[in-house]
Amino acid sequence: MGKIFAILGDIHANIEALNVVLDDCRKEGVTDFLCTGDVVGYNAAPHECLEIIRELGCPVVKGNHDHYVASEQNLEDFHPNAAAVVKWTREQLDADEIEWLYNLPFVETRMGMTIVHSTMDNPESFGYVFDHFQAESNFICQKTPLCFHGHTHVPMIYEKQVAGVYRIDPQDFKLPIGRKYFINVGSVGQPRDGDPRAAYVIYDMATRMVKFRRLEYDVAAAQERILRAGLPARLAERIGVGE
Repeated sequence: MGKIFAILGDIHANIEALNVVLDDCRKEGVTDFLCTGDVVGYNAAPHECLEIIRELGCPVVKGNHDHYVASEQNLEDFHPNAAAVVKWTREQLDADEIEWLYNLPFVETRMGMTIVHSTMDNPESFGYVFDHFQAESNFICQKTPLCFHGHTHVPMIYEKQVAGVYRIDPQDFKLPIGRKYFINVGSVGQPRDGDPRAAYVIYDMATRMVKFRRLEYDVAAAQERILRAGLPARLAERIGVGE
């Protein structure tokens, strides 16, 4: 039997969403995992989510929230709410967890697939890709036919053909030979496409099928956890509406 990968990204310390996603992975016959980063940030279960992802033993790349939590860099360019969670998260994690985040690579390649948090052309700068123009520079540096990423929290497909780069709304499809794809897997823990359901992607290597998954989870419990931790109420509101 071929490998079936689940690609998880932007978990953002949302244990309620992560547990539902992992249950779905088991039902879908997933054999392997990849993580496009930002395990922490925004939500209130950083330790629990880190523990689960580390136990999976899968390739994980560094997201901007992972980077800022582990590096203790200045947070002036962060939104105040995001900065507040970064500071709080630093206090929740032990030295070993901080070191693990610090040592994450920006890019990983496994079995002909690449994972990156933002873009291949400058992964350590955490640039955003919202359209096919922004995706074009990524394809110049993308060596594998398939690259999974996150960062925008919006699921999306970018396709490179001879004629140019195209932006395609998320849909299940069979990967054709001879084209390159830069696929945003969406966010497990904080979707921003107006749909609050947890998002992730499944890739079946044997059939070359890519599937986008959306799942209901206990948003109210995640919101209560945020408020109980004393984090900004706006963060609880956002996960309720997917923004």
